[in-house]
Amino acid sequence: MNLMANILLNVLIAFLVGSILFGLQRKIMARIQMRPGPPIIQHLLHTFKFYIKESSFPQTAAMPFYVAIASTLCAIWVTAVIVGPVTGGSILLIFGIYAMHKIVEHNAGSSSGSPYGKLSCVRAVFSAAAEVPLFAVLVIIYLQTGTMMISDIINYQAVNGALIFTIPLAALMFFVLILSKAPYSPFAITKGKDIISGYETEHFGVLRGYLMISESIAWYMLLWVFLTVFIGPLSLLGYLVGMVIITAIVAFINAVTPILNPNHSVMVQVTFAFIGIAGSILLLIAF
Repeated sequence: MNLMANILLNVLIAFLVGSILFGLQRKIMARIQMRPGPPIIQHLLHTFKFYIKESSFPQTAAMPFYVAIASTLCAIWVTAVIVGPVTGGSILLIFGIYAMHKIVEHNAGSSSGSPYGKLSCVRAVFSAAAEVPLFAVLVIIYLQTGTMMISDIINYQAVNGALIFTIPLAALMFFVLILSKAPYSPFAITKGKDIISGYETEHFGVLRGYLMISESIAWYMLLWVFLTVFIGPLSLLGYLVGMVIITAIVAFINAVTPILNPNHSVMVQVTFAFIGIAGSILLLIAF
């Protein structure tokens, strides 16, 4: 298979699997809350629906930046697929892409001119203050394996066992990062119900479709990185089972917890980061 075909196949898989997992998450949450919930393919249907709806642009939008930023968000996560599943590149690049996502998330809110979008972009900066310390997981992984190349990390685990058992607190830090990006998460302050849909509030039609595609691919990639980096070489079935399990755990947490206010959200995430960093360093020294 040539490179372009490999990229297109992996992007399609990421989009479809990510969309279905989002639908599964909503279904599990609904069942826990004693509701029937939407069908599992609902997120996928919504994504396609926006491509046949009329696109509209608010008069307050900063054109053409308003249009470009939504497309950029989708392109960022397509790049993550290329760096990860396609080429097995550096995990440092994956986290660099995540950092770019936070910047674009901020600009998507500010470019619309909506007060909800502006408040969301402020919260995006605020939430980054909590998520950045979680990036220390990179250092912990490097100290344990001596590399940041995904392919080398996989080979390390094939010989020495899964990292989730040797640096479990680092895995916990990454899980908290995943949880923070899940819809209806207790840390989902950028799209809280008090600000409608946050930075997505004023995006309609094709632009909302771009945003929904990027969300699906982003969810798939975060789960893929977690399973690859902390559990090691897996078959396609292993990845699917692992993604379903993590999605189910996240759905349970989201179903039984309220969305925290911004201050509490940052405090809780920073606390997890401090425990993870300090505990991981102690474990590395002890063993």
